[in-house]
Amino acid sequence: MEISGGLVNYSTQVAASRTQETAELAVLKKAIDLQAEGALALIEALPEIPTLNSVSVNIGQNIDIFV
Repeated sequence: MEISGGLVNYSTQVAASRTQETAELAVLKKAIDLQAEGALALIEALPEIPTLNSVSVNIGQNIDIFV
């Protein structure tokens, strides 16, 4: 009887451990998803970089050198 009781106890502990690991993985995946959403929101919030066509045409064409 002692052996079967030990096996039942062990089986219960293994099942509880698997349940805990599943819950921990679910929380980790949710945290990663939230971080990804936050990073995407930050990237989308960046202002657009102006192109040379939208800025004055004369910018960057002349270099002033003083000797």
